Amino acid sequence: MASEKVETVVAGNYLEMEREGDRDSKSAKSRLSKFFWHGGSVYDAWFSCASNQVAQVLLTLPYSFSQLGMLSGIIFQLFYGLMGSWTAYLITVLYVEYRTRKEREKVDFRNHVIQWFEVLDGLLGKHWRNIGLFFNCTFLLFGSVIQLIACASNIYYINDNLDKRTWTYIFGACCATTVFIPSFHNYRIWSFLGLLMTTYTAWYLTIASLTHGQVEGVKHSGPTKMVLYFTGATNILYTFGGHAVTVEIMHAMWKPQKFKLIYLIATLYVLTLTLPSASAVYWAFGDMLLNHSNALSLLPRTGFRDTAIVLMLIHQFITFGFACTPLYFVWEKFIGMHDTKSLCKRAVARLPVVIPIWFLAIIFPFFGPINSTVGSLLVSFTVYIIPALAHMVIFSSASARENAVERPPSFLGGWTGLYCMNIFVVGWVLIVGFGFGGWASILNFVRQIDTFGLFTKCYQCPPHKA
Repeated sequence: MASEKVETVVAGNYLEMEREGDRDSKSAKSRLSKFFWHGGSVYDAWFSCASNQVAQVLLTLPYSFSQLGMLSGIIFQLFYGLMGSWTAYLITVLYVEYRTRKEREKVDFRNHVIQWFEVLDGLLGKHWRNIGLFFNCTFLLFGSVIQLIACASNIYYINDNLDKRTWTYIFGACCATTVFIPSFHNYRIWSFLGLLMTTYTAWYLTIASLTHGQVEGVKHSGPTKMVLYFTGATNILYTFGGHAVTVEIMHAMWKPQKFKLIYLIATLYVLTLTLPSASAVYWAFGDMLLNHSNALSLLPRTGFRDTAIVLMLIHQFITFGFACTPLYFVWEKFIGMHDTKSLCKRAVARLPVVIPIWFLAIIFPFFGPINSTVGSLLVSFTVYIIPALAHMVIFSSASARENAVERPPSFLGGWTGLYCMNIFVVGWVLIVGFGFGGWASILNFVRQIDTFGLFTKCYQCPPHKA
């Protein structure tokens, strides 16, 4: 009975919004626009999660396999995939808890997008809010940087007349157009297309590598060094840490409480892309990948490869929007523009967010190593440690557990099993992800700076033929 009441409270405002919108949506043009542009269903959320979870990192996973070895690479993908799904579930629970409490107090969210730091603020206070805001915004900032770096890295394999830094300037301007996309409601068609694009690229990598066969004298010597091993592991930690935008995706749903299993199902689908592609490329090229962080650089140029590159470029534009949109919301709230209904005014107000992203992509163009650094220092806290700790603190009292909107699954052993899971996540990620992973990824990142320098024009580019 209580759960039915919660569902009514959580979903109420969305249904009101739909009914209000329907009054003006009778024309064929409006219905078509709504079909492509305005999503909020379970399927929209699944496409958003699956599309956002694996983008350019698909191209760096073979590089991680060369650092980890085949067996460890497969095990870490399965392990971090499940761990990421668990903490995404925790974020879902805390969002529903926060939103239910607020809507019982008659708070109206129709013109306001709830974000993770606001959930922490409402449930735990300003200190948790500030910590969550710092880690989440910094991670999303560098997540956007990584997408720009990936764009330049990929397009170079089609057109090397311009160096990668120049391509970064160009794609920075292109990605700035995401300021015109209002919210995650409006990613419906983009999420669907994005998932098709990564699916094509993953199976292209798999089939092309198997067709190509193993290069002469191929070696599979990984793992050889601890630094490389933990660098590769943290890149996979980063891969399955894409749920920094979970709250915003949930908020775009008509019934957010249905999100609970969506991330897990999205992760299972993503594993059907990442495991075959990374394994096949590593099988074909082995240790050569240690010096080629972008898997596309080793495959011969064909129409299929060029198609994969173009599709990944479009997908990286979409993923840039996914990572940047929460930053736009934070900035809008900071300058008092979040409730403004004018799309043009909001777009202009958002532009300053893109400038530091552009600048950082030019300073640190290290495609591959930057993923591991962001994974160990930022993803570890943003989407693993903080959600698990927050959940334990919020429900530490007997009264909080008794009045919880969402109770732990019975197969876990109730609250005891849930706390054991959370303690394991915090301990593992703190020691292995942040500790060993941070040490290894920083050493590797510094080595890239020593080798190529900051502001390098063309990271890992082969010398031009005369």
